[in-house]
Amino acid sequence: MSGTARSAGAASFAAARDYLLTHREDYGKARLGFRWPRPTEFNWALDWFDTIGQRHDRPALWIVEDDDSEQILTFGQLSRRSNQLANWLRSHGVARGDRLLLMLGNQVELWESILAAMKLGTVIIPATQMLGPDDLRDRVERGKVRHVLTTADDTGKFAEVPGDYTRIAVGGPVTGWQDYADSAAAGEEFTPDGTTRADDTLLLYFTSGTTARPKLVEHTHMSYPVGHLSTMYWIGLEPGDVHLNISSPGWAKHAWSNFFAPWNAEATVFVYNYKRFDAERLLHHMERCRITSFCAPPTVWRMLIQADLRTLRTPPKKVVGAGEPLNPEVIEQVREAWGVTIRDGFGQTESSVQIANTPGQPVKPGSMGRPLPGFDVELIEPVTGKPSEEGEICLKLDPRPVGLMVGYADDAERTADVMRDGYYHTGDVGSRDADGYITYVGRADDVFKASDYRISPFELESVLLEHEAVAEAAVVPSPHPVRLAVPKAYVVLARGYAPDRATALSLLRFARERLASYKRVRRLEFTDLPKTISGKIRRVELRNRERDLHDHGGNGSSAEFREEDFPELKSS
Repeated sequence: MSGTARSAGAASFAAARDYLLTHREDYGKARLGFRWPRPTEFNWALDWFDTIGQRHDRPALWIVEDDDSEQILTFGQLSRRSNQLANWLRSHGVARGDRLLLMLGNQVELWESILAAMKLGTVIIPATQMLGPDDLRDRVERGKVRHVLTTADDTGKFAEVPGDYTRIAVGGPVTGWQDYADSAAAGEEFTPDGTTRADDTLLLYFTSGTTARPKLVEHTHMSYPVGHLSTMYWIGLEPGDVHLNISSPGWAKHAWSNFFAPWNAEATVFVYNYKRFDAERLLHHMERCRITSFCAPPTVWRMLIQADLRTLRTPPKKVVGAGEPLNPEVIEQVREAWGVTIRDGFGQTESSVQIANTPGQPVKPGSMGRPLPGFDVELIEPVTGKPSEEGEICLKLDPRPVGLMVGYADDAERTADVMRDGYYHTGDVGSRDADGYITYVGRADDVFKASDYRISPFELESVLLEHEAVAEAAVVPSPHPVRLAVPKAYVVLARGYAPDRATALSLLRFARERLASYKRVRRLEFTDLPKTISGKIRRVELRNRERDLHDHGGNGSSAEFREEDFPELKSS
């Protein structure tokens, strides 16, 4: 790729980024005037990241360990280190178009490796360290992996994973594996071997598989690096911010907020590696390191509010949540303590953020906001296939948003299905109000009917989570001879609460007082929840369990509590 081509791609990217920064709190202007840059040639690591270090040498990555030790690397240092690594990897046969399975923790080598692979034009398959040999065998085989880069501690998992792939270990020499530390002797100047086209494959993500075998999501050198301009805009990131995102490597959200979005904004990526979550310790480091921007999944937010949030004297001004919508109690407690409102955002492994509450705009309780600049969203009614005020959240494909995947690798049939009729179909259901705000209803295959009423599991779960005894909840349809189905809640209790009749009565009464009669939780069971490896609840497993338990008119579990078992509820 010539310097002119690199400059053209970088210039269009920078112009689009600067437009969003300029209108960071003016949703109307950002929506109206933003246009996706669409360069034909673009390598984000070479054309964007490396140039930041040339302009100034701010901290790019700040990692604090559980023992309070820390590492801080500038944009320039990471640029040079990734050049060394790219040169060394090339000498070991890692080439353009090859597929590299990358399985590291939140350590400096992870960021170095992503940048180096991008510079080489190598396709990255991110993997969480929680994977076992069976999952890794599937990824190596279906992902057509040519190279594996992992920690020395995890190399043993690959003893049961056949394949002729290069083996590279971080953290010490391992017999039969190349030692990553040797890359430090390579040269600091890197010359690409050719052009990186913007539509070349960059990332292949295995989804977490809540309903089926993980899909293989394909992203390009444009769809994630450029697409995450929307994520930068949602969070409100600016040059000089110190952004903390609680996320594990291997999942798309890590690339969203621990890589592309903050570095698009020239902000610092901050990571706190803890062995066990400790809210007080987290707040201490947020104060000490002056965190200005914070993103966490609902589970972390729910644990965080158990601590005294007011101990954080300089709270971040930008706070967001993603993964699942947050319940109102969490949002209110954070607002009271920090004077800021947590802003939800909606996206998928398949895309950058599509819908969100953006900085400077009113936040409506329960709503995840409005379509982001560059995304045209329709709610498609499933029966008629027409736009409606409630329906499946879909993205218009004309013009196609840059932040959307190419499709599912090696699965043309599934790709065609989700890209049908001029829309990308998310599989999620939402409702839109008169002001254009969209509220999440649930997964299309999670929403069910009871007595001919549509029930959103998320709405009922949000109510249950407001009860102090509930740590987690999942609502699914439980077969009923008259109503077709009734809502049943599977509940994980908070510490100190017993799974007994008294707790069940308290929860059923609590939900009864806060929900319309047709939405009542009429059955519940105290148990652990089945989850994917990324922590998402597998409601499909619970639905199937209910069908099996009640097949042919049979009874439910002996651990199940039913509304009709409590005469005292009839008078309440």
